[in-house]
Amino acid sequence: MRDCGLRPTRQRIALAELLFAKGDRHLTVEELHEEAIAADVPVSLATVYNTLHQFTEAGMIRVLAVEGAKTYFDTNVSDHHHFFIEGRNKVLDIPVSNIEIGNLPPAPEGMEISYVDVVIRLREKKS
Repeated sequence: MRDCGLRPTRQRIALAELLFAKGDRHLTVEELHEEAIAADVPVSLATVYNTLHQFTEAGMIRVLAVEGAKTYFDTNVSDHHHFFIEGRNKVLDIPVSNIEIGNLPPAPEGMEISYVDVVIRLREKKS
């Protein structure tokens, strides 16, 4: 955390351990809060929200907006894309090498493209 410019507080450390202990994941604020409560980490939903946004600003995780107001936090900060399974609210990684992106419009003056995030929405086949 210090390398990312964050002070390693007790709550940040506990949330980071929960967040990163299981490999690459996609979690909502509410899901991480539930995990924290189950692990006896005394933390409010607001603290989880603030901590995840601090981790995002520090480059430790990425934000993935999928379903309107639903936001997932992705522990995999490498270049990649996503499948989103509708009805299950499940997010899966797609390696960047599996998608070719071309003909991007030029960024407005004074701006640069930081990354392109493709989300492919999936649903169960209808019989």
